[in-house]
Amino acid sequence: MPKFDPRAYKKRIIVTWNEFAPKYHSDWASKDIGPFQSTSKVVKISRIKKGDAVLDLACGTGVVTKKISSKVGTDGKVVGIDISPGSIEIAKKWNLKKNVKFFITDVEKMKFDEEFDAVTCQYGLMFFPNVQLVLRKVRKFLKKGGRITVAVHGSKSAAPYFSCISNAVLKFIPDFLPVGTPTVHRFGTKDLLRTEFEKAGFKKINVYEFNFQYKPGIFEDYWRDFFTSLTIPLKKKFKSLDSRQFVAMKKMAQKNTRRFTKNGKIIFPWKVLILSAVNQKS
Repeated sequence: MPKFDPRAYKKRIIVTWNEFAPKYHSDWASKDIGPFQSTSKVVKISRIKKGDAVLDLACGTGVVTKKISSKVGTDGKVVGIDISPGSIEIAKKWNLKKNVKFFITDVEKMKFDEEFDAVTCQYGLMFFPNVQLVLRKVRKFLKKGGRITVAVHGSKSAAPYFSCISNAVLKFIPDFLPVGTPTVHRFGTKDLLRTEFEKAGFKKINVYEFNFQYKPGIFEDYWRDFFTSLTIPLKKKFKSLDSRQFVAMKKMAQKNTRRFTKNGKIIFPWKVLILSAVNQKS
């Protein structure tokens, strides 16, 4: 079983998101559906105001960035950073206001000569290999009394869109991902999320819970969507299966979705946690 290698992981993330970003943006991020109903809530909870300077971590295709740019106005500014050039390319085309700038940057290596009034991060925190390193850097760039607001997906049972298929895949391809690879459910409970920020020295921590729904259609729609979202390196993993194994894996995934299926259509619950914390520098 291969072990987790942060450097190889980051290279894989770049390849994945360069390829996946267009579909992710058009089908998910740019629409106020499912978990992306959280976008407006992240901005609201962050208490961003006109004139603020805001840093949007792992900004992806810039959906949070765009809402923030309208909040800060012409006297404020937003800086969005992401490790994926493909994501940043879409973000730049989608955010044309002069108060927005984007940079291709590994958040673990980010450097700034200024301080920000607020920091946001939607669905990125759980994928950082060294979260404590990132949060300590954030505290350096975040003004005293500045607020960080992050959104993460809930646990496997609370956000089963991912696990219904991934649990079946891992039964047949145990090495689908190296042991120790960060997952979408990494901070899927209030306690896990809160503890991570307490360790980093943040104060006035509040965690809000939101429950959304996502309707991918019938099982075949859900299954097809999963495979079209896979990058070429991951698709190659399935070549190790013979036809019987592949069919058995698909049946197992379908069985996992039955309790979320009504009249042939899947309705997934989707819990989202949004944390807000204050940087109280000494």
